[in-house]
Amino acid sequence: MTADLLISGGRVFRGLAHGFTDAVAVKDGRVLALGADALAAAGAGTRRIDLGGRVAIPAFNEAHMHLLPYGLGLSQVNLRAEEVRTLDEVLRRIRVAAQALPKGAWVLGRGYDHGELDVQRQPTAAELDSAAPDNPVFIIRTCGHVGVANSAAMKLAGVGHNTPNPEGGVIVRKGGALTGEFQERAMRLVKDVMPEPDQARMVEGIGAACDHLASLGFASATDMNVGMTAGLAEIAAYDAARAQGRLPLRMWQVLAGNPEGIAQEAWEAGMRPMQGDDSLRWGAVKVFADGSAGGLTAAFFDPYLDSVGGGTGVFTFPDDKIHALLKLYHEQGWQLDIHAIGDAAIEQVLLGMEAADSEAHPFAGRRHRIEHCGFLTRDQRRRMKARGILPVPQPTFMYEFGDLYVKNLGPERSLRAYPMKTWLDEGHNPAASSDCPVCTVDPFVNLFTMITRRTNRGTVLGPEERLTAEEAVHCYTWCGAFTQFAEDRRGTLEPGMQADIAVLSADIFAIEPEAVLRTQADLTFRDGSPIYDRHGEAAGAVAAQ
Repeated sequence: MTADLLISGGRVFRGLAHGFTDAVAVKDGRVLALGADALAAAGAGTRRIDLGGRVAIPAFNEAHMHLLPYGLGLSQVNLRAEEVRTLDEVLRRIRVAAQALPKGAWVLGRGYDHGELDVQRQPTAAELDSAAPDNPVFIIRTCGHVGVANSAAMKLAGVGHNTPNPEGGVIVRKGGALTGEFQERAMRLVKDVMPEPDQARMVEGIGAACDHLASLGFASATDMNVGMTAGLAEIAAYDAARAQGRLPLRMWQVLAGNPEGIAQEAWEAGMRPMQGDDSLRWGAVKVFADGSAGGLTAAFFDPYLDSVGGGTGVFTFPDDKIHALLKLYHEQGWQLDIHAIGDAAIEQVLLGMEAADSEAHPFAGRRHRIEHCGFLTRDQRRRMKARGILPVPQPTFMYEFGDLYVKNLGPERSLRAYPMKTWLDEGHNPAASSDCPVCTVDPFVNLFTMITRRTNRGTVLGPEERLTAEEAVHCYTWCGAFTQFAEDRRGTLEPGMQADIAVLSADIFAIEPEAVLRTQADLTFRDGSPIYDRHGEAAGAVAAQ
């Protein structure tokens, strides 16, 4: 059997259990052969890619991100800390955006980190008013759990000085006056009065996000909270994107399951777990248990440090309500993908999951997940392992927010956060991911963090949790596939597996960690066909004569 494609001339990482080979051959979208057998399978019609000392790996799998919001956010005001470090720059960018829009049009921004701003606090409504006096403004903190609205936005939302806090949310006041800050479920008060994007814009956002991820070496991804931007219309937008050829990635879809989400509405409309196919699969429901440690809303047993205001965070729901939601979605057959960061929230979720595990509806084989799962105890790890509950962490949180964790929680809790090595050694199969647009989706930042445990300021937090490069890639490939019931099809480059392959610009297994940050994906294949080609190699590959 003659191969369609041969990749050789460098190392090929087969997977953590099998190590390396020097060639991979592809036929009909699947891995045909490896090593000498791959070379022997090449014939006159085989397209050839010469690695030239580079490395090929299984394509990355983004197990936890918000793909549609990320795509839509590409046209919003970029406030991420890589570019924005001062309040004046936040306000300048808002002002420029407002001047380009008609009066009354919304100005939306994403990604600021108050801990990285020169003022070391949240912007205020009054400051946003000064930048955009004729437009409603809403900017969302990098964590996605805190936002700030200006006066026009709050007026449209019907929020005044006496508006009560909604369940699981906080409208922040100072001296009885509104500051403009909204935490957790209170953010819905503002989001619900924003105009929803139409299908054409959503399809464009999906396509733009997928194209960007493909350029980074991803062939699979997840949209973690579908329905929170435009309701059930988001499901139709994904179907349209696939029909229009704008969905190059394999997508694992997670319905928004909070009461304000669409999971129940989708169920009543006939959607069922595992509906779809290997390109677009609807498999899970998400429920929020708490917020973020950077935003002081993750729920902990022990309080935040007094220097940042103390308190123990915010539970999204009381125990009885979240436990009822977990039981409902578990018994409907969905995978549970539950957001919980602080140890108290993780405990609340575990108690609910344990109560839902029954003879009639057993947990065995369900692969329920706790998303983030950043600050947990040894006992909680033990109980998760006993029921096959998977952690889906974001190691890059340590890179972008690690120093803020130390500031908010102290060093002891921060050193133990996101324990990738412990999880891997204990057999938890932690699926590394980014939570983009909360953090950068660049996989090489995530790999660097797993290998070094260094923050973006150079602080090393918990060096005993470092992974080898091979282990880090395993967490970013096979473990992600495992959480999506796809490890028999992708995540390794063994014969018979889908030929989802990334060719990297350097051999990340042989270079210094700092060089990993400068690495790029040169080629990304899905089913052996290029979905990204930085240098035109696949298009220009000449069949052997």
